[in-house]
Amino acid sequence: MGDTAPVDDWETDYDIFDDRYVVDPVPVWRDVRSGECPIAHSDRWGGSWLPTKYADVQALAKMVPQLSSRDVLVVPLPEAVLRDPNFQKYGANSPPISADPPEHSWTRRLLLPHFSPKAVEAHRQYTQDLCDRLIDGFIADGKADAAGDYAQQIPPRVIAHMLGIDEDRVDEFTYWVRCVLEFGLTKPELRVQFRDVIRNFFRETVAERAERLAEHPDADDLISALLNSVDPDGNPIDHEIVVGMCNLQLVAGIDTTWSSIGSAIWHFGTSPDDRRRLAGDPDLFPTAIEESLRFYSPVTMARLVTETVDINGVTFEPGDKVLMNFPGANHDPEVFENPDEFVIDRERNRHIAFGSGIHRCAGSNLARMEMDVALRTWMRRLPEFEVSAPDEVTWAGGQVRGPRYLPVSFPT
Repeated sequence: MGDTAPVDDWETDYDIFDDRYVVDPVPVWRDVRSGECPIAHSDRWGGSWLPTKYADVQALAKMVPQLSSRDVLVVPLPEAVLRDPNFQKYGANSPPISADPPEHSWTRRLLLPHFSPKAVEAHRQYTQDLCDRLIDGFIADGKADAAGDYAQQIPPRVIAHMLGIDEDRVDEFTYWVRCVLEFGLTKPELRVQFRDVIRNFFRETVAERAERLAEHPDADDLISALLNSVDPDGNPIDHEIVVGMCNLQLVAGIDTTWSSIGSAIWHFGTSPDDRRRLAGDPDLFPTAIEESLRFYSPVTMARLVTETVDINGVTFEPGDKVLMNFPGANHDPEVFENPDEFVIDRERNRHIAFGSGIHRCAGSNLARMEMDVALRTWMRRLPEFEVSAPDEVTWAGGQVRGPRYLPVSFPT
């Protein structure tokens, strides 16, 4: 399935786990996009297609149910998992992201009110206090790992706060998520092992929360809110669906956002002119954050082809995997002027870092709020920082890309 042989032709044999792609995929997208076919193919990791043009990715995002979301990771799961009755019933069990209509539609509607701009703002002060507390922990040292000490600490705690689960266990939660989306991405057995760890944790949590609701029906955490909701037939929601929705918050809500925060810090720590402009002009934060999302888009989702699809001279057959290359689309010169240049005050920025179509990220408002607070706090308190050892920075790649070790230094 996997292949560690060097890539000679990115159009016909790409590897999203190749070190060159992980460190800097932009040249690959540029070469494929300008080649004979802007949709690359590879037999590695079970086989998949990789579109590189904005228009193609947008069109593919609208192809439902021809492209199914029941398995959003590119490396296939073991056959034993695919045959499991629970998997056949619930898919990857992270609705709505892993669900197709009609389940996708009603589970998404349940989540959206909790991630509206107004609902998200209720968590801003918690996030602000958290960011200040994290910086308090290392500011006297004059150095830090901006990924491990800061970016990776924020989303797990915010999500735990929203779900009403133990925030002191965030290191565990983080490890579980990395075993699913990073370490286990090319090792399906490890991915399945920790998928079950997360699901079993939430099975216990959901059962306990359901019992507690009998005595405290007005609890306002997200799990309680979901348990107090009903399905389209007016029945209490299947607890396994709630477990899956909690799984989504933990897995999708943590790695993606910490990758975005870390990538932004990487950029400003290696681009002193942009850092000085942002530190000196807080009005730039909105466009700077959107440009960071565009330039360093962290997420590439997979879709499973269920019907024959013809697009841009290529035919996808049932059983094929297609990578929804949102990051590559955000570097398409037909849509973005100077797409491979970070423009801190870019005005026209129709990026699709949060996806497109019915599966566009339901938590985008939360992610933007976390990025806004994290970056404003960092720049307010550490305006003269720099990445101290760029060659030592490590990146996670594959389907979620972001820095995992990011050494920075700053005046004390």
